[in-house]
Amino acid sequence: MELSELSPAERHRRIGGTFTDRVRGTKDWDAPAPVAGWTARDVVGHLVEWFPSFLAAGSDVRLPAGPAVADDPAGAWQAQVDGVQAVLDDPATPQRTLTNRHIGDVPLDQAIDRFYTSDVFMHTWDLARATGQDDRLDPGFCAALLAGMEPMDEVLRASGQYGPRVAVPGDAGVQARMLGFIGRDPFWTPA
Repeated sequence: MELSELSPAERHRRIGGTFTDRVRGTKDWDAPAPVAGWTARDVVGHLVEWFPSFLAAGSDVRLPAGPAVADDPAGAWQAQVDGVQAVLDDPATPQRTLTNRHIGDVPLDQAIDRFYTSDVFMHTWDLARATGQDDRLDPGFCAALLAGMEPMDEVLRASGQYGPRVAVPGDAGVQARMLGFIGRDPFWTPA
């Protein structure tokens, strides 16, 4: 089944699992990452740091705390991915709501899926590329994300969450086009 056809819980299980594999395969947490000024550790730190407060600000969900990313990035990630999966696997989650002044009221499972799981998917490339691992992303999900983001180009750029669009060749594949859209150079390699 295609990623875009899965439930939020199953999509997170697959995307989170792939990211977990890249975390486990990381040998150098100080390796430079494709995001300017970031290391492999910072990629994990970003995901572990922004999401718990996003959830807490808009819902009654409090994810269990893991170790500090600075001390144990793999442990910090594992605590987060397990905590998020437990929330998504709870049958009551689709009836719960996340409230946010920018997006309004959204079913909790959809909010996690739209904002967090998609972020994990995109940052999988960052971690894989930084650490010399398999950086191929699911092309169907790349296409779905790109199709959803392109109409909101100005809003996304104004949010500060995406860098300037990186031009890619006209015949570039969908992964390269999606990466270019979010401000990554799809041909980036560590110096």
